[in-house]
Amino acid sequence: MARLFGTDGVRGVAGRDLTAERAMDLSVAAAHVLGDAGAFAATGRRPVAVVGRDPRASGEFLEAAVVAGLAASGVDVLRLGVLPTPAVAHLTAALGADLGVMLSASHNPAPDNGIKFLARGGFKLSDVVEDEIERRLGEEWSFPVGSAVGRVRDAYGEADRYISHVLTTMNAALDGLSIVVDCAHGAAHMVAPEALVRAGARVEAIGARPDGLNINSGHGSTHLDKLQQVVVSRGADLGVAYDGDADRCLAVDHTGSIIDGDHIMAVLAGAMHGEGLLSKDTVVATVMSNLGFKLAMRDAGITVVETSVGDRYVLERMKSDGYNLGGEQSGHVIMLDHATTGDGLLTSLHLLGVVAKSGVPLKELASVMTPLPQVLINVKDVDKGKASVPELIAAVAQAEAELGETGRVLIRPSGTEPMIRVMVEAASEEHATQVAGRLADVVRTACAS
Repeated sequence: MARLFGTDGVRGVAGRDLTAERAMDLSVAAAHVLGDAGAFAATGRRPVAVVGRDPRASGEFLEAAVVAGLAASGVDVLRLGVLPTPAVAHLTAALGADLGVMLSASHNPAPDNGIKFLARGGFKLSDVVEDEIERRLGEEWSFPVGSAVGRVRDAYGEADRYISHVLTTMNAALDGLSIVVDCAHGAAHMVAPEALVRAGARVEAIGARPDGLNINSGHGSTHLDKLQQVVVSRGADLGVAYDGDADRCLAVDHTGSIIDGDHIMAVLAGAMHGEGLLSKDTVVATVMSNLGFKLAMRDAGITVVETSVGDRYVLERMKSDGYNLGGEQSGHVIMLDHATTGDGLLTSLHLLGVVAKSGVPLKELASVMTPLPQVLINVKDVDKGKASVPELIAAVAQAEAELGETGRVLIRPSGTEPMIRVMVEAASEEHATQVAGRLADVVRTACAS
């Protein structure tokens, strides 16, 4: 049976894959695993959970189901309303909650939704804890009654606590900067424009009118066309875009060029390194980060530590080895001194802070990194378990020798489909395409299902 938890919680089409019953069952199991309601009963204190969501219409019934399951299990619940995932993570810690719950499917379209649980302190769960929650689904419970049931109250005003927190992390005002912010009709539609204005910027917000059905539709970090157009037409200094739950951020410079997660990390790492704030002079990135990023960091005297794809793996490495900056090309950037997860608003404020403090346009700051042409071929309908067969290993070794230090190869089985991804970077797009095509042919023959 397939694992219920994916790379970022439990997701599916709301009402079909992710039903109210499933949401309630998950929250009951999570209450016992994370809230440990039985242990709290002996101390006379009930565990506390905070619950937030993005603006999807389905979030309304899923929130009701989650809150019901938690309260029925003896957990007091604070309903935070519509807030970004990193805000829920921060408030889990700031309010001393025993667990947090975020209802969102991130950058997915409106029909999808998801449930993400957070442990004490606001950190994402390990695979072991998620497996324990999944194992205890449907277990027979002895539910509390009378005064022992959980109580529910609204805590919508806590959004200001989060805004105040991200603003206190800045060391430069944004006075004079003209910014366009695309909120993806998502969870940041209120807090992001407010925070940017309070930081001193002149702000025009787009994608900030959610109706429950338009989240990520033509707006946000996965649809940058509108942001590019508005930035250029308004003559703004730059633009920033979040995804549906605002745990990631991408940017656009004044010419409309896209500044991806690798560029953002390069700018932030360079600034932190220069101020002596970059822990161990190291940044953590995934194997998908562009080789150009790694070369730029090498030239700046900064070490790059690589992890598997997924911001949770970046975070695990940061926590275990004491690093304070890491992230992904997709815009998940973790600043561990200030947040427990990727935080789009926090990232954008610090990126803008570098621009404001240096007086240098974002385009020039981002030019510290020259991305190498990258070609990705998804080879479908193959046996992904054969990704390490001798024929493919030999072909990869030959390609790496051919590319030398000016390119690289990454062969990665898909986590969810019968597919192997072939990624090649080279000094020219023509060379990268040629090598990737050759390796894809090897995958098709050597890894046939």
